[in-house]
Amino acid sequence: MKIQTVKPFTPLKLHIIAEDGRQGIFDLTPYLKYEVFVPLQNPQTFAQITNGGYFVEWECGVDLSADTIEAHWEIKKPHFN
Repeated sequence: MKIQTVKPFTPLKLHIIAEDGRQGIFDLTPYLKYEVFVPLQNPQTFAQITNGGYFVEWECGVDLSADTIEAHWEIKKPHFN
């Protein structure tokens, strides 16, 4: 999967849109058991995310691969108004 856009959704959740149009929510809460992810509890740190296409990363040094995101995200169906 290649990530088209990534945006902080709520604390510790990301809204992801894949290049193929799929979209979903990725929850980082389960990752807080790993010390490297703890800085992301700070909303300002969490907001400093960069899209690398095949990964996302934060200025604090934390990163996640698109493969990890794809394996654990909750896919959302598009809403039409």
